[in-house]
Amino acid sequence: MTRLIATFCYVGHLRPAPGTWGSLAALPVAWALHMLGGPVLLGLGVALAFTLGWWATHLETKGKEDHDPSEIVIDEVAGQWLAFLPVSVGAASAGVELTALWPGWITAFAAFRLFDIWKPGPIGWADRRGDALGVMLDDILAGVAAALCVVLGAAIAHGAMT
Repeated sequence: MTRLIATFCYVGHLRPAPGTWGSLAALPVAWALHMLGGPVLLGLGVALAFTLGWWATHLETKGKEDHDPSEIVIDEVAGQWLAFLPVSVGAASAGVELTALWPGWITAFAAFRLFDIWKPGPIGWADRRGDALGVMLDDILAGVAAALCVVLGAAIAHGAMT
């Protein structure tokens, strides 16, 4: 069960770039969560992915030298869902189809991948913890940074910054 969770139903075994595959696989599931329960269910999904991911990652890496093996992508899923949350909130608030906000999808994905790979500031600090919490936390922080990019992009695109 822990391997299924940690690899997000084995998506983490796809090559090359398993983190990117995990982020991509997270998007249709985010869409489904939004359709079933809006931003609230997506937010609960983030919390559940983080909690189960922390537990599964701890057990999957216990006693191993590599604290963050590439096949563990539940952290990318949680972070990508967090980055996508402003898109879900925007669609729900405006009463439009989630797919109508496609620039937000692209921004959430691209910004999340950028911050997850680059790891500036506190994202890098979390990654260097060397434990299961750090594995999950760096992607949550990357998701927060990406979500802020989504909000800023939406503000610019909709003239709120003028």
